[in-house]
Amino acid sequence: MDIKITSDSTCDLSTALLEAFHITLAPLTVVKGEQTYLDGVNISPEDIFSHVRAGGALCSTSAVSIGQYEELFERERKSHDAVIHITIGSGFSSCYQNACLAAQRYNGVYVVDSQNLSTGQGLLVLEACKLAASGLEPEEICSKLRDLTGKVEASFLLDRLDYMVKGGRCSAAAALGANLLNLKPCIEVRGGQMQVVKKYRGSYPKCLASYVKDRLCNRENLRRDRLFITHTPVSDACAAAVQEAVAAYGQFQHVDETTAGCTVSCHCGPGTLGVLFIRS
Repeated sequence: MDIKITSDSTCDLSTALLEAFHITLAPLTVVKGEQTYLDGVNISPEDIFSHVRAGGALCSTSAVSIGQYEELFERERKSHDAVIHITIGSGFSSCYQNACLAAQRYNGVYVVDSQNLSTGQGLLVLEACKLAASGLEPEEICSKLRDLTGKVEASFLLDRLDYMVKGGRCSAAAALGANLLNLKPCIEVRGGQMQVVKKYRGSYPKCLASYVKDRLCNRENLRRDRLFITHTPVSDACAAAVQEAVAAYGQFQHVDETTAGCTVSCHCGPGTLGVLFIRS
């Protein structure tokens, strides 16, 4: 059976991976000032950062519409036996609800809630491609993906909190306290929601090295096939510290470094980096 895997632009997979696995994306809408754009099509994270640096208001994102999903599903269903679409977590967006409503119009279209975002979602997308290539039926693939959602570990370490403050996700007082104490919060996806799970203290490269060690060291329950390092702009020193720590503690077959897309960029800003992987 020829099964097409699709996802939302929030999965943050690189162009190389998208092309290698023939994955098609449904772009979310990004609102910048008075204009709307399509995530990854006619707006990039750097466009967002430049806009905010110039004094513009924080950008926002909105879900893929039912109509946009219908266009995607109708097009892909014509040339494939089935379509499996993996959405950003339903706790972050109404994409899952809209995709389910659109899928009702078509036979052979299946929707899976990743309960995650960024390359945490992307890990499930790649797993779907692997399962589809193995010859499983769509229903079995979806069942396996849903069982896997709770085993994806997605977290990010933030160097700055100004975007979180502007977006109303962190108080100015809390951000001031974090800056004065040189604290870097670690946010993690748990139960389909983001929450602060730990705060590191010190320079950002030093905190990143400690964060990666905490995530990977002495972990016997990790799948070692793939890990993502996903980030908004960070310094070379930060990137080097993370690569060194992953090499020391991870021993993964594939380590993919990807750029965080517009959704993470809108909400977290520059200086955000995460390691994302699957537990066994």
